[in-house]
Amino acid sequence: MGRVAIVTDSLACVPREIADELGIFVVPSSVTIADKVYHDGVDITPSEVYELQRRSKTLPTTSAASPGEFYQTYLEAAQSADAILHVCITPSLTMTYEAAMRGREMLHESNPAIEVEILDTGTAAGAQGFLAMAAARQAGSGADLAQVVETVKELIPRMHLYVTVDTLHYLAKGGRVPKVAAWASSLLSIKPILQISGGLATPVERVRTKPRAVNRILQIMRERPAAERCM
Repeated sequence: MGRVAIVTDSLACVPREIADELGIFVVPSSVTIADKVYHDGVDITPSEVYELQRRSKTLPTTSAASPGEFYQTYLEAAQSADAILHVCITPSLTMTYEAAMRGREMLHESNPAIEVEILDTGTAAGAQGFLAMAAARQAGSGADLAQVVETVKELIPRMHLYVTVDTLHYLAKGGRVPKVAAWASSLLSIKPILQISGGLATPVERVRTKPRAVNRILQIMRERPAAERCM
């Protein structure tokens, strides 16, 4: 065989058709809405989550895949490869990394010959997805595990994820920001811009209105040195 299989989690936001094309194994997180559990990207889409969230009286909750689910995915990936690279979301944002590590331990107990590398990308969402896609393309070219890992590690410092949120209402309901801050931001139509890099989510600036926030993010991206643009 000699093939390297690439695994990531659904928080990487890799479109299903691209994951299928590149052979990326995607482990879904769980979303609980009104006591019903859904699997991200399997039986519910982000748009559907937002719609149900608006209609639900209780705030939806999310949870990482279980160690058993990672174990089963690694086992499936091992059917066509002798090494696995999991391009993982940063552990500072979720328990996914820890669950994946336990899943790897379970795999090694039953299949010690299968090598599994779990790589903390220091980021999430689309930035993590780009890294997973780069890894899959490198693996598809015939590179071994060490070469694929090296490629991803070289790209990680050049990944800078910028995000903005339309409202702080749900973050306030979840206790992540003070309610008065959410109220003031809503009243003034303030949209915070955050950067997620190196495992940290740091505030960049605050702007008025969502269109301005989007335009400012695009401007920040254009202003980054060309040497840092990898995708």
